[in-house]
Amino acid sequence: MKKSFFSLVAVVVVCFCVLSAHASSPLLLQKPTLSKTHIAFAYAGDLWLVSREGGEAHLITSGTGTKTDPVFSPDGSMIAFTGDYDGNVDVYVMPSAGGVPRRLTHHPSWTK
Repeated sequence: MKKSFFSLVAVVVVCFCVLSAHASSPLLLQKPTLSKTHIAFAYAGDLWLVSREGGEAHLITSGTGTKTDPVFSPDGSMIAFTGDYDGNVDVYVMPSAGGVPRRLTHHPSWTK
């Protein structure tokens, strides 16, 4: 009796875990852009890079704020994007392999 009870509990726990995993929100990969060899996209407020052949995507931005709207340079060596690092939206550019973003615009923030 005890063995069947624990088996039943184990089955219920496994089913709950599987259903919870499938009920989570879907991945919303946004704003994809293509170069000859890579795809860049926005996900969870950061930019990611993956080979056009597929494989594992790699995070190329970090920090606070939202980064979105990636666009490759014609030769694919740089990525321009919209970033909200300092509380206001500006345009940044960085090497497509990753690195430190360089701010191109300086939109002033509103002061109260």
